[in-house]
Amino acid sequence: MNRHLSRTDNLIHQFDTVLRSLVPHAAQASRPSPATADVQDAPMSEEERRHAAGLMRINHTGEVCAQALYQGQGLTAKLPEVRGQMEEAAQEEIDHLAWCDERLEELHDRTSVLNPLFYAASFGIGAVAGAVGDRVSLGFVAATEEQVGRHLEDHLVRLPPGDQRSRAVLRQMAIDEAHHAQLALEAGGARFPVPVKFGMKLMSKVMTTSVYRL
Repeated sequence: MNRHLSRTDNLIHQFDTVLRSLVPHAAQASRPSPATADVQDAPMSEEERRHAAGLMRINHTGEVCAQALYQGQGLTAKLPEVRGQMEEAAQEEIDHLAWCDERLEELHDRTSVLNPLFYAASFGIGAVAGAVGDRVSLGFVAATEEQVGRHLEDHLVRLPPGDQRSRAVLRQMAIDEAHHAQLALEAGGARFPVPVKFGMKLMSKVMTTSVYRL
């Protein structure tokens, strides 16, 4: 049986989620990183290293946003099974967050200073989507994960040829994100129209452009 959480328990859990998302190296993955010891990088120039770090910083911030999105939706989702699905997906996103953080450290770089801003914005969007209704909330998850999948495919092409460890991480992330999108649609998520997806793409462009360097 699942223990009923008190209001205080929930507040502690929510605060813990914020800390794990925003404090560097705080997130702990439940699965080992796909960048195992037998995956080795080829030599990279300093310019290639900075480029790889910029792309991985974008992916890390994307996972920060995913945590906030799921957290906001989980608070306002109406059906218990939907809240449970949000929590399960959020745990896999924690894995992604930890893997990207670890990879940035290997590249001798840092996470984005803009993460708190994007976390707050994503939390608000998630809470509103959850309050509107579970069908819209799940549809938003599906549309977001589909967009993230396209970003990952693009980054797999744009990474320097020698950066095999980042590639290993992004390939597993792409598999997980596609699975999340499928589950959200199968659970009754609405398929968003093209104009809505275009608006989401524009917002994502703001994030990727600013976080690449900051």
